[in-house]
Amino acid sequence: MSDIFSKSIKKLANVYDEESKDTFISVYVTKSEQKKFLKRRSSTCEVLLKRQERENFHKTIDKIQTFLNQNQDPNIAIFASEKYNFFHAIPLPITINNILVVDSSPYIRPLARIADEWESFTLVLINSNQAKIFSVSLGVAEQTKKLSSDIMNKHKKGGWSQPRFQRLRKGAIHDFYKEVREFLENHVDKQIILAGPGTSKIEFRNELPKHLQELIIDTIDSNMDDEVKLIEESLHIVSEREEDSSRESVRHLKEEILKDGLAAYGITETLKAAQNGQVDVLIIEKDYKLKGCLCEHCQIVNAGPIKDCPICGGSTTEADIIEEIIELAERTNAVIEFTSDEEIANLGHIGGLLRYK
Repeated sequence: MSDIFSKSIKKLANVYDEESKDTFISVYVTKSEQKKFLKRRSSTCEVLLKRQERENFHKTIDKIQTFLNQNQDPNIAIFASEKYNFFHAIPLPITINNILVVDSSPYIRPLARIADEWESFTLVLINSNQAKIFSVSLGVAEQTKKLSSDIMNKHKKGGWSQPRFQRLRKGAIHDFYKEVREFLENHVDKQIILAGPGTSKIEFRNELPKHLQELIIDTIDSNMDDEVKLIEESLHIVSEREEDSSRESVRHLKEEILKDGLAAYGITETLKAAQNGQVDVLIIEKDYKLKGCLCEHCQIVNAGPIKDCPICGGSTTEADIIEEIIELAERTNAVIEFTSDEEIANLGHIGGLLRYK
């Protein structure tokens, strides 16, 4: 699911109209509020559009409304343009504020933030004879595999048969762990949380190859039936790690700035680096926005108001500069981090760790 989500963001970041600023409609909406919200926002936008743009707007809104009437997803994002016969819908894992944006390209900032804040991971719940493996993507857990083995209970009789019994049981447990390990080796390449009762999870971890052990980010004591609580705890762990990662990126940015290294900060420097494809990690203050201008023909973005494009001499249009930088970062495969760390505000609300200088 996360791979599909990431590919969708990448696809949308590369879509834009070089001739018009009001071609694509981006809608983020909750099903329970969609009719009232769409009616109000579409009425407002229609009044502000030029006559030649209204036909595309009407037809696009009609197509979006028809789709929403048939769709049952509680939260969804839709990107559409009748002019280009373009329509792309993405179910959202969480409820966000209702948004309708009309622009020259799809509005992807909310998607980029969801992708950053809801990292994917694998949850392995295991004891000596049972394993439940969950793939958790964008906050949604799906059980992908359930394995079990008919392993003998602990032997209660004394005498010469007890050591032999324990050897057989230990061998059966080892074979079971091997089966689970082989599944992980073939299907898992992302961070892992290991959970279960007693010492079984530790014994299992010790039997994993090094590359899988390195993917384990935490272990949790849990019984085999408390799946809902376990998934909630796991999501909290991954969320905290993401916040730590964002803070670490800001710390790294400060270090690079102090030694005049591979860093850009502030709107002007970061925008230029993003346009040149230099940004490896883009760091943005959550909820920060800034208006600027854009030449649709040359795709030149400026943070300040410039009437005519310095490249082609054509007129520019108002643009959301942060959104434009995010699109540039997606097109050049940069990692995007959103942070509430106050240090980034002191650095101009935005910065980037660079690939080269």
